[in-house]
Amino acid sequence: MRVYLERTGGFAGMSRTTKVDTADISQDTAKQLPQLLQESDFFNLPAYIDSPSPKPDRFNYMLTVEDDGKSHTVSVGESAVPESLKALINWVNSTARTEV
Repeated sequence: MRVYLERTGGFAGMSRTTKVDTADISQDTAKQLPQLLQESDFFNLPAYIDSPSPKPDRFNYMLTVEDDGKSHTVSVGESAVPESLKALINWVNSTARTEV
């Protein structure tokens, strides 16, 4: 399973892409991903989650998960990220930093 997280925007308008491939990380860490996907209902989220009040200089996230030939992408502004999706975004960021 592969997860790509692209973060754009912010004050400087920078873009950063992070990738986690479960084949490249520890089994214990990789086992967390399916649970996070289930808790966020990721594969049933819409492709775009709109913010009711977009804010300038905030981050935008594009999260793509590829698994067994299927792929789903969700784009969401920082102020509209559902709580259940925050855990997945945090997992990608921390896993990429510590294990990739």
